[in-house]
Amino acid sequence: MADSAGIQQGSPAIGAAGLVPAAPGAGGTEGAAGGSARIAVKKAQLRSSPRPKKLEKLGVYSSCKAEGACKCNGWKSQNPPPTPPRTDQPSSTVNLQEPCRSCSHTLGDHVTHLENVSEEEMNRLLGIVLDVEYLYTCVHKEEDADTKQVYFSLFKLLRKSILQMGKPMLEAQESPPFEKPSIEQGVNNFVQYKFSHLPSKERQTIMELAKMFLNQINYWQLETPSQRRQRVPNDDAAGYKANYTRWLCYCNVPQFCDSLPRYETTQIFGRTLVRSVFTVMRKQLLEQARQEKDKLPPEKRTLILTHFPKFLSMLEEEVYSHSSPIWSQDFLAGASGGLIPIHTVISAPPVARPLYYSPSPVSVDPTTCGSVSPARKTASVLEPNPVGEKRKPSEPLPHEENKRPRVVGDIPMELINEVMATITDPAAVPETSLLSAHSARDEAARHEERRGVIEFHVIGNSLNQKPNKRILMWLVGLQNVFSHQLPRMPKEYITRLVFDPKHKTLSLIKDGRVIGGICFRMFPSQGFTEIVFCAVTSNEQVKGYGTHLMNHLKEYHIKHDILNFLTYADEYAIGYFKKQGFSKDIKVPKAKYVGYIKDYEGATLMGCELNPSIPYTEFSVIIKKQKEIIKKLIERKQAQIRKVYPGLSCFKEGVRQIPIESIPGIRETGWKPIGKGKELKDPDQLYSTLKTILQHVKSHPNAWPFMEPVKKTEAPGYYQVIRFPMDLKTMSERLKSRYYMTRKLFMADMQRIFTNCREYNPPESEYYKCANLLEKFFYTKIKEAGLIEK
Repeated sequence: MADSAGIQQGSPAIGAAGLVPAAPGAGGTEGAAGGSARIAVKKAQLRSSPRPKKLEKLGVYSSCKAEGACKCNGWKSQNPPPTPPRTDQPSSTVNLQEPCRSCSHTLGDHVTHLENVSEEEMNRLLGIVLDVEYLYTCVHKEEDADTKQVYFSLFKLLRKSILQMGKPMLEAQESPPFEKPSIEQGVNNFVQYKFSHLPSKERQTIMELAKMFLNQINYWQLETPSQRRQRVPNDDAAGYKANYTRWLCYCNVPQFCDSLPRYETTQIFGRTLVRSVFTVMRKQLLEQARQEKDKLPPEKRTLILTHFPKFLSMLEEEVYSHSSPIWSQDFLAGASGGLIPIHTVISAPPVARPLYYSPSPVSVDPTTCGSVSPARKTASVLEPNPVGEKRKPSEPLPHEENKRPRVVGDIPMELINEVMATITDPAAVPETSLLSAHSARDEAARHEERRGVIEFHVIGNSLNQKPNKRILMWLVGLQNVFSHQLPRMPKEYITRLVFDPKHKTLSLIKDGRVIGGICFRMFPSQGFTEIVFCAVTSNEQVKGYGTHLMNHLKEYHIKHDILNFLTYADEYAIGYFKKQGFSKDIKVPKAKYVGYIKDYEGATLMGCELNPSIPYTEFSVIIKKQKEIIKKLIERKQAQIRKVYPGLSCFKEGVRQIPIESIPGIRETGWKPIGKGKELKDPDQLYSTLKTILQHVKSHPNAWPFMEPVKKTEAPGYYQVIRFPMDLKTMSERLKSRYYMTRKLFMADMQRIFTNCREYNPPESEYYKCANLLEKFFYTKIKEAGLIEK
């Protein structure tokens, strides 16, 4: 199926010749674009022929209508034209009385059903006829059994459509689209997820890269199932074959047989198909780009040779990641649960174009566009810790509102889009000074990283690879930083862990020397990482480096699907870790980490749970822009409600009191009646509701410490500290005796359980954590029952 230019199978042309799809059954002997063009020319010539000539052509595919139930399914000429037809002979006159070579009935007997058919309908049927003839050729030329079977099925379908004068309708268990979200929507989400914060010029460049990728997918020639079985023996052969068959029927063959309904590959297929082709496609595209770089226009070389590979690397990570949000159907879900109607960022090009196609010239600064976020790179860049691959400056990540449900309420989308345009316009929003009281802690560090002043590297020692001098020097530098900043920690202990192959260190490099780092050990099987040392050299502190280091570490672990940190913090470090989202409320079950992490005397165990949807290195930027959005919306709302209403005249008429909501303009300000919990009047209904809630609470996994009254033998001095004890057993007895006449009595007793627990037990205890989790669950159930406002 390769074209005459010698392009590898499945690899669209990148150079000036442009991209052309391969024709079905082309067999590598003709250019696909030429084959498609010849079919179109033939159809145009046939449709411009005299009506008798059209009837002759359609008669070949029309069953005989003569009396006597003739079984002939197509008229056959007594004198068939030579093959191939000779151009030096004039075309013969069509005679409707010419008998059929098969059934002896006339041509007119085969086309009586077409006498009153309109010219438009006849031209449509003629188009199907030429598609049938083309597919017949494909069936005989094709060597692959699976592909031949599909061609033959389509051939029979079109043949049947001519006989029945109907429209070809593919009969399948599923109809397009076959997977949601589609490839096009997934790439659209990817651009939103990674690049929506960029200035318009750079964002336009990213969109062009995305369009090029979608264009390649739409005209990519899938390998046959048999070829794929040889290349990937352990793959899901049945799933790939199903997608291959769908692709042939709905995308590939309809490019040339236009009587069949055609769909873009990127619009009807999703993540499954793109996963099956991405690796091979990326490799072949980049290889061709390198081979044909001299043919590329100068203004497109940077785009294709520099930015496109980085774009594909970032996209590859999202394609194969199990936790990527871009493939979620709720990526842009609104508060009501439906999709927010947004303007699509990218739509696949309707026609084939060269890889370097760009509708508008865009100048790109290679230092600011296309650089890959270190924590979002592919494993080949970050994983080999012994060689310490350089982590390039971080690409800013998108607004949080692009992946979390937006609270739209009664704000029209036009207003939201208008405000967003104002926020993303650099001229409309001045940059925050680094010395401003409103600047984020890591803002200075983020700016330095973008300018290349500081770098981040994940490094570690290795026992099975040749030592790298630079890595060893950095490890020595880290050992010095940790020793100076952590004087109470034995130097031998620091050295042993820093050079231990099981430990890694995220190092902060400035002017070629180490100025800080975080040493950690990952426990993938247990689902957490232990942070061992964290320090920045004293003369580089208070610059936001510590925050930026931790943010990079969080993104690195999200990439590796580890979403929990544990660390023992001394009294000097507790404040820092709290600012980074750590708390004494440990989410990891104790059984998961006991015996795995080192216990430090006099230190406090703290934990941090990571959210894979948050781009931590750009989180402060997102918050800043969200504040700007809210500020703009408030300003617009204030401008709308600055209206003076006439005074209330009803009091002159003797009215003593009016409802607040009847005051003109009060609701326009956003005022709403103060919500109060619903007090159930019916005692039986109240009893039933409270019983259900109590049963839910007692069956919760964190309710075990509160099931019965505390025993004096188990907690000496408990009743000297807790004057008013309460437990779930006592509450059950009170509920049974109809003690709870109001919801407030019930809620007060339940709250007393949690308050007593927190008063008696230390925050790091298991009981304290159980009280917090059960309290949260209890109030969720109370809200669901409508006893308090949500």
